[in-house]
Amino acid sequence: MAPIDFVVLAAYLLGTLAIGLRYAGRNRRSRDMFAAGGRSPWWVSGLSGFMTLKSAGTFVVWGGLAYREGVVAIAINTCIGIAGLLVGSLVAGRWRRTGVTTPAEFVQLRFGPQAVQLYTWAMMAMRIVSTGVALYALSVMLVALVPLEPGHLLRDDATGHLSLALTIAVFGMVVVAYTVTGGLWAVLMTDVLQFIVLQLAVLFVIPLLWLQVRSGVALAPVPATFFQPFSSQYTVWFMAGWVAVHFFLVGAEWAFAQRYICVPTDTDARRSAWLFGALYLVSPTLWLTPPILYRMLQSGADPEQAYILASQHVLPAGMLGLMMAAMFSATASAISGQINVFAGVLTEQFYRRLRPAASEPRLVGAGRLFALFIGAALIAVALCVPRMGGAEKIVLTLTGMLFGPLMAPTIWGLLSGRIGTATVFVTAAASFIAGVLVRFGANADAVAHTVPAQWIQANPRLTDVLVGAVLPTLILTASHLLARGPAPQWQRVQARMAAYVPTPMSAAEASDHAPARTVAISLTATGLLTLGLMAFNEHGHAPLLLFGTALLALSAAAWRVVWRQRRDMRRA
Repeated sequence: MAPIDFVVLAAYLLGTLAIGLRYAGRNRRSRDMFAAGGRSPWWVSGLSGFMTLKSAGTFVVWGGLAYREGVVAIAINTCIGIAGLLVGSLVAGRWRRTGVTTPAEFVQLRFGPQAVQLYTWAMMAMRIVSTGVALYALSVMLVALVPLEPGHLLRDDATGHLSLALTIAVFGMVVVAYTVTGGLWAVLMTDVLQFIVLQLAVLFVIPLLWLQVRSGVALAPVPATFFQPFSSQYTVWFMAGWVAVHFFLVGAEWAFAQRYICVPTDTDARRSAWLFGALYLVSPTLWLTPPILYRMLQSGADPEQAYILASQHVLPAGMLGLMMAAMFSATASAISGQINVFAGVLTEQFYRRLRPAASEPRLVGAGRLFALFIGAALIAVALCVPRMGGAEKIVLTLTGMLFGPLMAPTIWGLLSGRIGTATVFVTAAASFIAGVLVRFGANADAVAHTVPAQWIQANPRLTDVLVGAVLPTLILTASHLLARGPAPQWQRVQARMAAYVPTPMSAAEASDHAPARTVAISLTATGLLTLGLMAFNEHGHAPLLLFGTALLALSAAAWRVVWRQRRDMRRA
């Protein structure tokens, strides 16, 4: 990376901190801190949900798959878009109609305190580990690009590169700082900024790589199925199961549910999920095209490094820093969303019960303290990953076994009253045990040569779907059919939904221009930055000029929206 790349990355990090400080004043109540006061615009919620599913692992895992196997990676991720559209039609509006402040409050209402304990500690442990590993993956990518001379203060003598521990600490503290200060408002608005940076960085890479492919150079050979949407492992049945898995995840995982809770109305919640789904129908083609094109240029690269190598191959000085900022954006979105949602759970479900007379400022302070502790825990996990060897792979494997079994009962509990607390525990336990047996038992010497074990070994992806989606659905269906009637807690949920009212908003609040202004400022700054990079490059001025001018044109349109909303506020 050139010095200007570090300047670009540092400017982005400072920008995210500024957004956190800007929205700190909006957190007067716990509902402001953890649900944005129920006043988030639906498009902000939808963009934030879209970014929540991304991290550095998106570039490493899916970018690696696209590099190895091609278009099938796009098809798999498009399935998530179908799941998002289904969530918008069936689930998102019901989350808003419950009137809860946090998803854990709904679990308490529907399944009781024992289920809250299970969900809180199991999911918080899983997410601290998964986001910690994502922070580690992001830091590894940056460190790989920064070799340092012997004796440099920031050098790790073991690798000869920038210190990994320092990088993890800096990245982690930036995310924790803006999440602690700004609450969910900061998470939402930095997600909007991160969405803009991520898409712009990817859109810049694609035409430059395409020009390389079309330049007449000899192209590297690719697999026969490289441009087909299915493969031997990723069949149509796997794709259908992938839709089901992500219907559970996007419909009930707490970071996503928080996006449906934080908007003014149930219609806004549905729009938020539909926007998420629409983006996932289109965006995988964009952000997985770079590693596909790079495979056609260079076939011998490490698949996990394909994305950053493709960027390094074509980007002018300064734009690689923007790509690293995009990768930070994706990871920061995943981390900040999880910190906020679990800080909200600990505040509302535990601290408030211990201190029922606590004032709103005290609740906000407790939430910030919990967010700080959770952030410190995931930074510690990221720092420990190098010492864990392959252990993090086992932990993440076990994590994957629990997501579907935990999320499926929540969605079922939103839609039907015919399951109770016992079903939640049975579904989680049975699916987890089945997952352990399938993952590890099938490889045992005693059964490794049996037909079932060989089928599992030959179809690992389809097995994941069967354990993570099909088995929980079968257990829930059986419980539903065998139930004699609705569970007692169902009446409380129905009463909440019957009493639902949209968030009351004044005319001034309805025309709040702050979100649009964040978009306008982000586009303006990025456009000016892109034009300014021409001074640091001897070649490649044309794409920088074209891209920067396009960004400024978009920013002008965004500023028009801001001025119109300001005018509406003055009239109100």
